Amino acid sequence: MPGTSELTLGSLIEQTFSAYEKTQAELIEIDVLIKQSAAEVERLAQRNARVANYLSQLQTNFDTVPREDIKEAYDALINAQQRLFTMRGQLEKLQSDQRNLRRLADMQRRLLAVTEGLADLPDAPARARDQMNAIRIIQTEEVARQVLVRRMHDGPASSLSNFILQAEICERYFNADPDQAKKELKALKKSAAETFNAVKSFIFDLRPMMLDDLGVVPTLRRYIESFDEKHDISVTLNVTGQAGRLEEHVEVTIFRAVQELLNNARVHGHANEIDVVLDIDEERLLVVVEDNGGGFNVDETLSEQSTRSTIGLPTLKDRIAMLDGELSIQSSLGRGTRVEFTIPVTTEAAIAITQ
Repeated sequence: MPGTSELTLGSLIEQTFSAYEKTQAELIEIDVLIKQSAAEVERLAQRNARVANYLSQLQTNFDTVPREDIKEAYDALINAQQRLFTMRGQLEKLQSDQRNLRRLADMQRRLLAVTEGLADLPDAPARARDQMNAIRIIQTEEVARQVLVRRMHDGPASSLSNFILQAEICERYFNADPDQAKKELKALKKSAAETFNAVKSFIFDLRPMMLDDLGVVPTLRRYIESFDEKHDISVTLNVTGQAGRLEEHVEVTIFRAVQELLNNARVHGHANEIDVVLDIDEERLLVVVEDNGGGFNVDETLSEQSTRSTIGLPTLKDRIAMLDGELSIQSSLGRGTRVEFTIPVTTEAAIAITQ
């Protein structure tokens, strides 16, 4: 019966969405556990390093240090190493489970991609279509948070941990060797200055204040200048058409997309020349980022990145699609990469340069 067939199809789509939602919820939960375990591993690794450093200092003064102090240091080192080994094992188990869940999610996502056209039929549940959009938004936001947490952990948080270790070293030398203590304090001051500059750069990358104040074009110019100086890569920006202010969410999308594509060209493509084009007219904006890097297999890369927690090309494609835009990628091994995307804009949002 036709009615029964359509009901079965609708139920299948609904069940697939429910299973996908459950897998995504489990991925979010295990991601939290991995972050907690990784933070604990980092803490234990730093403690292990401090204990090993302290033991090394005792060994340099072996003849004058009480044997009980040396024994306590060795016991502390063994304890720290055992706890670190246990936590690393737990972290590896969680990461293995996460990989399996991502494979499952990828299979479910592929099935949903096949049935996506069917979900647009009038008889298909409206809830399924809403769920799909909601899942995409949640995934994009969650990936952005994961990248932010990783950068905070590897950058400022790691530097602050080193400050603690350097301060403890200074404290030990303060009475025993004042000259060495001065050297350590000088090194600590240098590290603090480097971390301060790194935090300033991090804040600019995270959300440049000038993006809100001046718009996307001046912000891109400033970011590209900084990118060029920091990484010694030749980057050119060519702006044509109507380069006035756009809607806030469009400007943010442009900046984030160019930011990600530049980093991809640097990290993965190892490019030394990158061209960026921004063209705006009354109906749409066009962004092109082209590099002379190593290139890649587009289909394989998109498939691999869809299962990773990174703001990669699939995530950018979803973000642009949410704005009714389109993203295309042209690349092959040894021949560089060209990524371009278009986003519709309103007439009121684009202000001509000549005005």
